[in-house]
Amino acid sequence: MRAYYSDSFVLPLPPGHRFPMEKYARLRSRVLSELPPGAVQLELAPAASDVDILRVHAPAWLQAVSAGTLSAQQQREIGFPWSLQMAERSRRSAGATIGACLAAIEDGTGVNLAGGTHHAFHDRGAGYCVFNDAAIAAAAMQAARPGLRVLVVDCDVHQGDGTAAILSGDDSVFTFSIHGRNNYPFVKQTSDLDIELDDGTGDSEYLDRLDRGLDHAFAAARAGLVVYLAGADPYEGDRLGRLSLSRAGLAARDSLVFGRCARAGLPVAACMAGGYARDIEDTVDIHLQTVRIAAGC
Repeated sequence: MRAYYSDSFVLPLPPGHRFPMEKYARLRSRVLSELPPGAVQLELAPAASDVDILRVHAPAWLQAVSAGTLSAQQQREIGFPWSLQMAERSRRSAGATIGACLAAIEDGTGVNLAGGTHHAFHDRGAGYCVFNDAAIAAAAMQAARPGLRVLVVDCDVHQGDGTAAILSGDDSVFTFSIHGRNNYPFVKQTSDLDIELDDGTGDSEYLDRLDRGLDHAFAAARAGLVVYLAGADPYEGDRLGRLSLSRAGLAARDSLVFGRCARAGLPVAACMAGGYARDIEDTVDIHLQTVRIAAGC
């Protein structure tokens, strides 16, 4: 299985910053050291091109990110300051999801060791997200394969509001988000299917509702490709999650999604999405568990 990384372009953030950028490098290191030799082929993520990005984002937004002319307010909405590394990493994170989709179409499964930047809208960033990698990758695959239908399964604890807004009215991409009812973003968008969960929801209820949601989404989407956002933040130890899934519950979630795709003969590209555990190694453990399940090892 091919997995794409972009952590070479991560700029360290100030101590105590809520977004743990270092999780990406730690994840790549552990994939190399802990998974069986040959199970995962690591590749440096290519940068998404202007053409790729402009299929879903406004030209003015791409120009502001590329040229470093983001306002102070725009940088606050994203959650970290502009830098050359930030702009390059944002391109490569989107490129990694394109690469994971191509790998999935060829091999059945592909992985982006980052990605899941689902709060980025057509003309702005938000919530640690600059470019919307799932929307960019879906549009890139459809440009190369006219008629391809795509299903986005978003299991990050936060609603994929940017993805829902960008793809609203596009019948060729079905957006499914299962997330915390009371969590960020506090103004929700409308996905094709939204499942909202109360604070404290645990393994049993989560897995039951996800299972039924997948029944609906697979039937309605009639997709030829799945993009899966495997957020680590529904974890009971996550600082920003407000749900109560155990590690075993998250493993069962991943197995459910990958298993459904395999039984349907659908290629699936997975992105790591959010994760903000009090101990960063808990987040990395959960992401590594997702990669391990994706690779079948």
